[in-house]
Amino acid sequence: MQYKKALAFAVVLALAPAGQAFASVVEVPVSAAADLPGSPSPTASSNCSSGIFSRLAAAYREDAQPADPNAPAAARRGLDAPLDSLPFPSSEWQLGGVPAPIGVPYSYGQYPLQKALSCTSLGHWMERNRIEINGWINPSMNASSSSFTNYPLSYATRPNRVEFDQLVANISRVEDTVQTDHMDWGFNISTLYGYDYHYTVTKGVFSNQLLNHPKAHSALNGKIYGVDPMLFYFDFYIPSIAEGMVIRVGRELSVPDIEAQFAPQNYLVTHSILYTVDPYTQTGIMTTTRLNKQWTFQIGINAGNDVAPWNKSARPSLQSCVRWVSADNNDMLYPCINNWNKSDKNYNNVQMYVMTWGHRFNQRVHMQTEAYRMYSRNAPGFGPGGTPGVAGSSPLPGTAGEFGIVNYLNFELNSKTYVTFRNEFYKDMKGERTGFATRYTSHTLGLTHWVSPDLEIRPELRYEHAYDQPIYDAGKKNYQLTALVDAILHY
Repeated sequence: MQYKKALAFAVVLALAPAGQAFASVVEVPVSAAADLPGSPSPTASSNCSSGIFSRLAAAYREDAQPADPNAPAAARRGLDAPLDSLPFPSSEWQLGGVPAPIGVPYSYGQYPLQKALSCTSLGHWMERNRIEINGWINPSMNASSSSFTNYPLSYATRPNRVEFDQLVANISRVEDTVQTDHMDWGFNISTLYGYDYHYTVTKGVFSNQLLNHPKAHSALNGKIYGVDPMLFYFDFYIPSIAEGMVIRVGRELSVPDIEAQFAPQNYLVTHSILYTVDPYTQTGIMTTTRLNKQWTFQIGINAGNDVAPWNKSARPSLQSCVRWVSADNNDMLYPCINNWNKSDKNYNNVQMYVMTWGHRFNQRVHMQTEAYRMYSRNAPGFGPGGTPGVAGSSPLPGTAGEFGIVNYLNFELNSKTYVTFRNEFYKDMKGERTGFATRYTSHTLGLTHWVSPDLEIRPELRYEHAYDQPIYDAGKKNYQLTALVDAILHY
């Protein structure tokens, strides 16, 4: 019953921002809307003689129709997009710290809510200023060989149930980095509600709902459902520095990962163990500079992993990355120092070095591989001695490290469907990250099918194994088999 109440509450939350907007804006008369500069060809979703909810329904129907194959491509500055999106989550090689690689255009107003607002004064004001509101609802269901917890599988940690993972609302403006004749700016405010907040919370930002609510007989500590303002940042684009620089100030996703907290940006429902236990967000300043079509350089400073600058656990930390793309667009290398400082173990303070390689075999088949090394200095309980097999049982502090590698192999079946194979190896040497000193492997097969550009369905089958001790289902098994499916409805 609890998940049903949460689901109903989440739907109300999803409609609340739109409802407030609907109640507070003025409908623009049909004749006036038709006379606005740059008005698109009339469609049912832009028919101002109908109500806002009729236009919203019409936008969903229109999106379900085949795309115009003769539509002109947006101007871009740089190499062509290497991948097809749809069906893949992105058409670009990975690059964190910016909405899209510098020189790549962004499509405004492609989701139903923004289209439905087209006849309102608010909608016109937002369009003139390139401000957009959108989001998604993401429930899932899993069946597992475990009965108490699926951990370290994420985010569907509670086994054998329907889960409300994410309700996300985004308000954003994306800077135009295709043009080079003037400076531009952007921002993003993204708020998440759902079970997945367990993994996204940063200490000092609504973190009491997780850190100060222990749950002795639950798969994870904290309130079952929570709210996390996951992104809040401001971007400033300067075209005159090299071939363009974006300066970002605020909280952002950890830049080097293939995976992301937001469901639509992921190839699969679940996350690798490698990703589950590494940093999620950082808050600080990051610069991204395009040196030329193939090379991008990033450097910044932040408050540390998953810690707000105003929290006492913050530690000034360096981030720096270089991204190279081959001239034929078939390969991408992205080495990063994701976190470096000289501090001892603190709240999630790990030193982290990452390398990602993307390779395109052809337009329909590509892979991405990520490997990292992490460690904590002087971590309490991880020195010499202690109880064998019990993480953190030493009376002395010591270095605690881990490393892992994960590979995604992706096959495009058609313009609406792709298949992903994910394989990984992870070694938590002393158990500091996962809680168990063991080696892991996980193997995942998933399919993503887009019913329309606004709705995707993702079934998945996953097998994982722990080699040095039984850690699954509260220490009862050394393996776990899980079947899952989720849906993502964009609005």
